Amino acid sequence: MMLELSRIDCLGDALRDAMLTYKSRIALYEADRNRENARFSYQELLREAERVTTRLQEAGVEAGDRVAILMSNQARWVMSSHGVLYAGGVIVPLDYKLTSKEQLALIAHAQPKVLITEYGIWRSLVAQNPKALDGILVMVTEAKPGANLEQATRWEAPAHGQFRHVSRKREDIATIVYSSGTGGTPKGCMLTHDNYLEQGQGLGRLYSMELDDVYFSVLPTNHAIDFVVGTILPFFFGAAVAHQRTLRPEYLADTMKRYRVTHTALVPRILKNLRTRMEEQIEQKPDWQRTALHALTTLNDAATMRAPKPWLSRALLKPIHDRFGGRLRLIFAGGAFVDPEIANYFYRLGIPVVIGYGLTETCAVLTLNDLKPFRPDTCGTPVPGVELEIRNADESGVGEVWVRGRTVFAGYLNNPEATREALVDGWFRTGDLGSVDVSGHLKLVGRSKNMIVTDGGKNIYPEDIEAVFESVPCEELCVFAERYVWKKRELRDEGLCVVLRLKPDVSLEETLAAVQTANRKLADFKRVSSYAVVSAEFPRTASMKVKRIELAESVQAALTSPTPLPQT
Repeated sequence: MMLELSRIDCLGDALRDAMLTYKSRIALYEADRNRENARFSYQELLREAERVTTRLQEAGVEAGDRVAILMSNQARWVMSSHGVLYAGGVIVPLDYKLTSKEQLALIAHAQPKVLITEYGIWRSLVAQNPKALDGILVMVTEAKPGANLEQATRWEAPAHGQFRHVSRKREDIATIVYSSGTGGTPKGCMLTHDNYLEQGQGLGRLYSMELDDVYFSVLPTNHAIDFVVGTILPFFFGAAVAHQRTLRPEYLADTMKRYRVTHTALVPRILKNLRTRMEEQIEQKPDWQRTALHALTTLNDAATMRAPKPWLSRALLKPIHDRFGGRLRLIFAGGAFVDPEIANYFYRLGIPVVIGYGLTETCAVLTLNDLKPFRPDTCGTPVPGVELEIRNADESGVGEVWVRGRTVFAGYLNNPEATREALVDGWFRTGDLGSVDVSGHLKLVGRSKNMIVTDGGKNIYPEDIEAVFESVPCEELCVFAERYVWKKRELRDEGLCVVLRLKPDVSLEETLAAVQTANRKLADFKRVSSYAVVSAEFPRTASMKVKRIELAESVQAALTSPTPLPQT
């Protein structure tokens, strides 16, 4: 099916048109472990979204006002986001996996007029700071009858006013998406309606969907990839979206089988978990079955060398494909480094992993593999409308990746300095290092900015960790991404290092013990894994900010590598 969005002005118009076009078809499935919670047609999705719109308008939400959404993956997330867009509002998607303190920091920065969240999350926010949500209308879902809502209102409450659809212009802001944590300065990426419509147009032409396709929404919906592919793109084609409210591998496979999923987007960590579970199950088979599977996998690999052949793969490896519903056509993978070995493992089984590359600042996807042929060693070629250059390349062709196009964001909310650093003459500096081969495929090899990306697709800016380390007894400390200081041409096993200047009266052992104590207050993926000790004072600006680049260079010159933190 060909997607044509050039005549559409905003996301709200495009989505509402789709709801009316496909009104009798199923739009949403919601599963929880082994059971189905609900399913909704396009017409029912439209009705609920219009009710949300009217509720927001009754609360005084006007075009351009911000509405934060803080929920786990579920149908109400989609209904709420569509309702905000119909009202002409700006969606602020927030990560439900952050701590309450982190979530409140983002809410304070975004200053939404309305917060839509789950009852349990709201109670945690109020417990963290009873006054933090003053002045914000809170709409909560899933509150039990008789629950004390105080100043909040039930999301499910009926609307009493008249629905009004508010259109926006392409250059207007559609979302503010946060790409980092909250210990430092939050970075809210302002993305326009044009960004999303152009992204949808490009992705839709590369990988179109059919009426009976089902996209499985696994990543948190606030994630840039899932927001595009889980709340927008499938509806343009009349396809359905299935949500699963647990990420345990056994339930993922069950949901994929139940709804006969055709597309999904996963981060490398989930791919690894799926492969591990599959290998464990295969290992339990008799020797003759394992031998037969190996032979059929080899045959499929040879037959699909030039391009995928789904019909053949499903015939040769039917038991494998049946575990996923028998229709799984594509797994989109990105958000972090994808191990070519894992991608190749799935491709040999006839389940193509489409590796892409993008950032929150670029809406979602900049480059994407077209599987003609399958290339697990690259991030693919630029999607339509994206220009990509390698700047300041060395003798091997590796340099910083710069991009421009209509999917590049409008800037960071209330942060003109960071915007000026990121956007230069219409080009976005990604901070990633890579090269482009003779066929135009991008290969990433490292990062030039002080940041890491976990295999769960989360961005971690080291500045966010330092606030937790304030109690460490030392003269000064600064946290770096290890590969920012000690340059390496690879993206595996990224880690964080704390650089310390010790106090004369505090031993290294005492200082490291305090580091370990502070470390335990952080989520696993945010913890520092190594340290380095320096004797000289940290270089600072006139306003006493640490000159991070200069400090990193001095540490690199003095030490060949960081020291792993002692295990406790």
